[in-house]
Amino acid sequence: MKVYTKTGDDGTTGLFFGGRVKKNALGPSAYGTVDEAVSAIGVARAETPIESELWNMLLQYQRELFVVGAELATAPENRKKLQDGITRVSAAMVSAMEPVIDEITGRFDPPTEFVLPGEGKVGALLDVARVVVRRAERDCVGATQEGWLEAQSQVVPYLNRLADLLWTLARWQEGAWRAARTGEAHAQESK
Repeated sequence: MKVYTKTGDDGTTGLFFGGRVKKNALGPSAYGTVDEAVSAIGVARAETPIESELWNMLLQYQRELFVVGAELATAPENRKKLQDGITRVSAAMVSAMEPVIDEITGRFDPPTEFVLPGEGKVGALLDVARVVVRRAERDCVGATQEGWLEAQSQVVPYLNRLADLLWTLARWQEGAWRAARTGEAHAQESK
């Protein structure tokens, strides 16, 4: 099987369940940004220990973003073929992130001023992933306003919650990084 099909050489792309649209149409533009988010989260995951709590969480959300992509890659007339949690974002997917955010928030002291990413590598990478998710969210708001997504779609709430979760994970990782660095400094001082 060849990677290239040449069918997109005319500037169109195939949709899930059929149909073709311009590559810069609202749906493909939005799921392209979602694909960027999957990759950005992957870069953060690549910097975490394999099978760690954070590694597994990031993998889960990368997989869930494929559900977001499937919904965005489906023409409005084919939305009836989508399945909640598999090819369409469900309300349960959105609400499932809330206790995770709450639990992780309890692991660090909240910032008292605006956050400047860069305290630690993983935290900074999670912040990059967060801003890509926010861009995907903005694209999906536009797609909803123009009728590509249905008004009751859970895509925008999902992306909104995921960006909140990534912010929370970044702050948690910065706290862990800072504690490790402080511990190293104290160990050096006691020598």
